[in-house]
Amino acid sequence: MLDANLKQQLSQYLGMLREPIELVASLGDDAKSTETRELLTVIASLSDKVTATFDGDDKRRPSFIIRRASDASAWVRFAGLPLGHEFTSLVLALLWAGGHPPKVSEEALEIARAIEGEHEFEMYFSLSCHNCPDVVQALTLLALNNPHVNATLIEGGTFQAEVEERGVMAVPAVFLNGKMWGSGKMSIEEILAKLDTGADEKAAAVLAGKKPFEVLVVGGGPAGASAAIYTARKGFSTGLVAERFGGQVQDTMGIENFISVPYTEGPKLAAALESHVGEYDIDVMNLQRAEKLIPAKELGGYHEVVFANGASLKARSLVLTTGARWRNLGVPGEAEYKNKGVAYCPHCDGPLFKGKRVAVIGGGNSGVEAAIDLANIVGHVTLIEFDSQLRADQVLVDKLKSMKNVVILTSAQTTEVEGDGEKVNALVYKDRETGQEHKVELEGVFVQIGLVPNTEWLKDSGVELTGRGEIVIDDKAATNLPGIFAAGDVTTVPYKQIIIAMGEGSKAALSAFDYLIRNTAPEEIAEAA
Repeated sequence: MLDANLKQQLSQYLGMLREPIELVASLGDDAKSTETRELLTVIASLSDKVTATFDGDDKRRPSFIIRRASDASAWVRFAGLPLGHEFTSLVLALLWAGGHPPKVSEEALEIARAIEGEHEFEMYFSLSCHNCPDVVQALTLLALNNPHVNATLIEGGTFQAEVEERGVMAVPAVFLNGKMWGSGKMSIEEILAKLDTGADEKAAAVLAGKKPFEVLVVGGGPAGASAAIYTARKGFSTGLVAERFGGQVQDTMGIENFISVPYTEGPKLAAALESHVGEYDIDVMNLQRAEKLIPAKELGGYHEVVFANGASLKARSLVLTTGARWRNLGVPGEAEYKNKGVAYCPHCDGPLFKGKRVAVIGGGNSGVEAAIDLANIVGHVTLIEFDSQLRADQVLVDKLKSMKNVVILTSAQTTEVEGDGEKVNALVYKDRETGQEHKVELEGVFVQIGLVPNTEWLKDSGVELTGRGEIVIDDKAATNLPGIFAAGDVTTVPYKQIIIAMGEGSKAALSAFDYLIRNTAPEEIAEAA
């Protein structure tokens, strides 16, 4: 199961254990249970601080708990084999249970330890889901640091009947005390914020105590990270505030066109961006959603950004990099059946539709790539494109057309997603050439129709937007308002690519630098600062 190289690496990691840990497995007679026994036996053989027993009585088989030998109340349970993307989560669970410190803030750990009340988490993941590890690791940290929190992390492919019974059609899916609690990627900070009812007030108080910045970057994706690094390097006081650091990159799987790096994955790139930003004196404020922009009243004055928790930040120059999000179909049934058959991440949720019939909406690169990936997992794929032809690169189109379980429909307008009240069972589309409507019976709909800029909060700010909601910028990344710049997918810059966003972020930062050195703050503002 583990090759010699993996065993050697795991042995080195287990050498970091500070105290003994115990693995207690509940097994059946199936092949997965045999593999689980083999895996745990290997782990125990690699360190004298690890013991494995196989007399557990949990109803889910195979499953196993990881706990400190000195404290049986602190444990986390894996149901199924945490391999693939989750092998790292398994290693971290072993290390954290054995006393190795996690790479999270002490503040977050203190909040985790202080949570009161009984919390029984059950979380479903798939081995191909790149959004799941963050949630798996966050719940693992909670369970190992608070005896009032238990976490069972379930590999959906091993427990398919349970997944279908509970109506899980998208991962990560988190249940708390038996009820659906959350879905999608969540960090430890986001989970703690949901559990801590006073989190917004605390965060607002922290923001309220901050002095005005010379440059405030709003948005934490590639453009925002680049802009913050460039302004910090110029010696300006720089703040970076984001709803989710990494932005859309966090949801991107394979990246093969980031020049000088032949292949990487979105979460890895986001972590690298965060690490690079951390090398500079940049005040990073995560999990903050901007709701209003109040421009400066005079040249060189302070702009103000108001956030959802009521707090606000001021800066003489702004760089807006709030990015974009997946575009919705906007048809009846889409919202009703979101995470009940309607999905937006084929890598995450594809394995939940193994052997089933699905549709992919969108004939661009994203849609065709999704259809290709899904065709290797599901029973049948129907790709639906509004235009008269597919818009993806020809090499992708040729690959898709070579697959025998794929049907391609062009000049087709999706008009409705149907279901039985619990999950999707059909999709309706109109032939744009004949006007005739058709129904496709299926179990899943994957939407891949482009992006929507995150600019709703700017509607009444005076910042010029296009009809599509993009921020209008010039060749220096400047908006129509002095001292306010923008970069990345949120702007009118063509070709929404990571590498372009990074370049635009640095350009916006240099323009902000030029603005600040040419426009000093009015005397009364400078004195107040």
